[in-house]
Amino acid sequence: MFIQTEATPNPATLKFLPGRVVLPEGTFEARDAAGAERSPLATALFSVPGVSGVYFGHDFISVTKADGVNEWPQVKPAVLGAIMDHFQSGRPVLAEGTALAEDETEEFYDEADHDTVATIKDLLETRVRPAVAGDGGDITFRGYRDGIVYLEMKGACSGCPSSTATLRQGVQNLFRHFLPSVREVQAI
Repeated sequence: MFIQTEATPNPATLKFLPGRVVLPEGTFEARDAAGAERSPLATALFSVPGVSGVYFGHDFISVTKADGVNEWPQVKPAVLGAIMDHFQSGRPVLAEGTALAEDETEEFYDEADHDTVATIKDLLETRVRPAVAGDGGDITFRGYRDGIVYLEMKGACSGCPSSTATLRQGVQNLFRHFLPSVREVQAI
């Protein structure tokens, strides 16, 4: 098994590409060992000293290391080993009955803004999420109120130093271009 790695804009996160589907649909994120218990793979990754977060996409795994614990040259071999061992064992990525990330948080918006929200979701799905996934993360719609779009950053994007610039200069400008009623984009 050959696992490729890619740097992300977040220096604390590396993207691992195992060359196979990680999750056929949806995403999974664990920000601590307790959250990792719903996934045998996440549990294995959290057993690596220095790992502080994991995110699973369709065909990638983003792993975040804690600041000041170890550097990537010390952490990366153990992460690669945990991923390889997991996939060679044939165990599932998620424990049976585990809800995926999209199912966990309710959206909020006024029903009168339905058309605006539909356009926001379409722009996210077709233009933003593919680019963000390329960097090992995800961005999801959480709400819209009074001209403000609320989005959640996940994976490599969560806590990334450049995520604010991505939201303000990229996503916010895109939304404003197509939807003049959008005043601002905020991460929650």
